[in-house]
Amino acid sequence: MSRIHPLFESLTRTPISRPAQNLTFTGADEGMAREIARWLSHLGAERRLSAKTLEAYGRDLRQCLDFLCVHWGATVDLQRFAAIETRDLRAFMAMRRADEISSRSLARALAALRSFSRFLEKEGKGNATALAAIRTPKMPRGLPKPIQASAAKRLTNADERAGEPRETWILVRDAAVMALLYGCGLRISEALSLNRRDVPRPGEGDVLVITGKGNKTRMVPVLDSVLCMIHDYTTVCPYPLLQNKPIFVGARGGPLSPRIIQLAMARMRGSLGLPDSATPHALRHSFASHLLQRGGDLRAIQELLGHASLSTTQVYTAIDQARLLDVYNSTHPRR
Repeated sequence: MSRIHPLFESLTRTPISRPAQNLTFTGADEGMAREIARWLSHLGAERRLSAKTLEAYGRDLRQCLDFLCVHWGATVDLQRFAAIETRDLRAFMAMRRADEISSRSLARALAALRSFSRFLEKEGKGNATALAAIRTPKMPRGLPKPIQASAAKRLTNADERAGEPRETWILVRDAAVMALLYGCGLRISEALSLNRRDVPRPGEGDVLVITGKGNKTRMVPVLDSVLCMIHDYTTVCPYPLLQNKPIFVGARGGPLSPRIIQLAMARMRGSLGLPDSATPHALRHSFASHLLQRGGDLRAIQELLGHASLSTTQVYTAIDQARLLDVYNSTHPRR
């Protein structure tokens, strides 16, 4: 039995989380490895999936094939994979459940397997029937937890952290990033990937062109007050900020890590008495929720957030309804 093909081995850095003694080998033949590489290339080039999604899909497929190698006692090739049965897939799912994988991660693994099987089927090299018979696990859908408007505004004020033993420019930088997240509803990765040339000076523009998931671009209006905060940061930043480089830099002048903003937010949670759910991403939730509360159009909010589906944005209407019920239950005179 052959060792795993190098092309396939490069798809993941994380081995399957099973005891080593239960995995006697892992392998895929040359034909399988080539098809996996073609499938991932197709997802990246034509469906424009992000690098992280491609890595996760590759890892999920790797884990399934590792299991099948042991389950079948033979290297997985295209012919064997095309003959996969529902009971084989259920055995794989049971094994992953035993590893305490979440329903969300298991659903993603099934999505990866379905995608690969459909790809092979279109090429005349596979059969997706067995996967079509597998039901996706149900996932509890929790509501986003926005931050109150007054607290969100305080998070964007550098003076709130005046007592911290950090350089002033870093405090100003963190406040500018949080103002951008709350003022434009950006994902933190979108905010930190902005180059200096992407951000207009105060009074010289009111729109940002954002590259979001799947390299899709969208136009997002930006408040002049947010641009002023970013301009204040660029004025005090001790490093040269090149037009074609990220506008937000770290303490040593390199690209700013999202983890730094997460830690800054964690420190402010304590001083402002906010719950653990108050994260940088919660500022994006707050942006959407507060717009909706003030009469914002759901379709417009979808465009601002860069959601591919309106159903993703509709979760914020549930937040608003829940809040109305709370007010009703606490204030109605007949309660």
